[in-house]
Amino acid sequence: MNDVAYGDKRDISAAELAAFYRRLGHPIAADEARIAAMIEASTVFVTARIDGELIGIARGLTDGVRGYLTECKLDPRYQGPAAVTRSDGRIEDDQYGIARTLAAKVLDALEARGAERIDALAYTTEVDFLSELGFRHDGGAQAMIRRAATPAAAPVGAGR
Repeated sequence: MNDVAYGDKRDISAAELAAFYRRLGHPIAADEARIAAMIEASTVFVTARIDGELIGIARGLTDGVRGYLTECKLDPRYQGPAAVTRSDGRIEDDQYGIARTLAAKVLDALEARGAERIDALAYTTEVDFLSELGFRHDGGAQAMIRRAATPAAAPVGAGR
């Protein structure tokens, strides 16, 4: 798809991102002020639009040594016919390469900022996508999550 326009955190508002999450059925449970803080705190934030409509985002964080691809979401309408569960924008099929471009822009920016290792958490449907980007299973590593004790204090994106 040649008509995809890519941007950064300067061209997205918290209200638009909250609406995008809702449209995709993403379980994020944060108000717009916290979403705005999340956007600002992201080291890298990339948007994808077609005809002005937000269809995808990717973002990452780094401390200058380690990096994290914290999320890559694409509207299932632009993933292709193999996207069957359409679960909160998880990448199941990337027929047009939009998600790959989003993620590559984040990965390149994290590496440019000194990240020597970049981690990502893959849900079942995303393993193939991340493998195509060069991510590999790390032997005995196991994902662990700690949720905040109270929902009001829950970090952005902790709805899973």
